[in-house]
Amino acid sequence: VAGSAAALGAAVVLGLALEGLASPLVVGYLGLVAVVLAVLGGGSASTVVLALATRGSVPPGAYGGILVPPRGHEDDPSAIRRPTREVLRGGATIGMLERLAVVAVLLAGYPEALAVVIAIKGVGRFSELGEAAEARERFIIGTLVSWLWAATCAAVVLVAR
Repeated sequence: VAGSAAALGAAVVLGLALEGLASPLVVGYLGLVAVVLAVLGGGSASTVVLALATRGSVPPGAYGGILVPPRGHEDDPSAIRRPTREVLRGGATIGMLERLAVVAVLLAGYPEALAVVIAIKGVGRFSELGEAAEARERFIIGTLVSWLWAATCAAVVLVAR
């Protein structure tokens, strides 16, 4: 996380220093770096923020999701100690694709497409979001962190243009 944050910070400083002065080649290179940093660096940022938000109260699943109580036992304290269902599987992969889409549409100058990105993600996860409060919380926090990270990466290039 520290390495990703440092790289993003350096890119922000570089973008501000090059504001309006960068050649198309430099802006293109900066764009490539921003896309890679958005896609690969945002995952660790999301992981850290989610860990801070949940404080270890949500056990991880075997396939990248989280374990939640069985259906119908969400309010049963003993069920929380023996979770049996894994929800939000594949979140890391979805997060990478999401950050790629966010940075791409912002760099393309088509921010309206962000509505399509969030709609696709919401429809894809809809059935899991109603199952447990932990799933809704993780969906919202993870999405916001991913979007802020990707938007910051895109902003570096947009400022340098």
